[in-house]
Amino acid sequence: MTRERWRSPNASLGGASAGALAGTPQRVGALRCSVRFTARHRFDASPGEVAAALTDPAFHLSLDLPDLSRPEVLEHRSGPEGALLRLRYEFTGSLDPIAKRLLGSRRLTWVQDISLDAGPGTGTLSTGTLSFGAEAEPGRLHGSARFRLEQDRGGTQRLIDGEVVVAVPGVGGMAERRIVPGLLRRLDIEAQALETHLAPG
Repeated sequence: MTRERWRSPNASLGGASAGALAGTPQRVGALRCSVRFTARHRFDASPGEVAAALTDPAFHLSLDLPDLSRPEVLEHRSGPEGALLRLRYEFTGSLDPIAKRLLGSRRLTWVQDISLDAGPGTGTLSTGTLSFGAEAEPGRLHGSARFRLEQDRGGTQRLIDGEVVVAVPGVGGMAERRIVPGLLRRLDIEAQALETHLAPG
């Protein structure tokens, strides 16, 4: 399995190689911080098998991720032209003092959507989006990514290209220090579990 941690905002997946790439958050106005990220994972299974597992509620319900509860399934639908899985997570790790003050007594929960579409003329679910946002105020903390499932030497490579946006005074730097690294770590753990899930027998 290969993975790519950080990337320059102007880099493209097509020319990137596995490994770390330097990147910096992009600040828009005084309150908004945007951090781009990419990741690559390879699986010894077909694109169709990977797509089915990614939108299988049972897989996610059995997956333990750091600082997160196991999810609640809010919606699931699947068909020949596409699939959608909507999950709710609760953050169970420690929060920065600023984030605690903003939340007060509320729990930090967010909703994550995984959607897949059939590739043109293939009938195989091969392109998709990953999106998430804080449930209480999604405009303040949200992110989205496009991903592709490509055949690769008898297996499948998943290429992810996304962005996390934090629009909270004083918390923008946390996107660089904690939110994006934590997201990438969870994607790596998910990929390892998915590889085990897809293994024969």
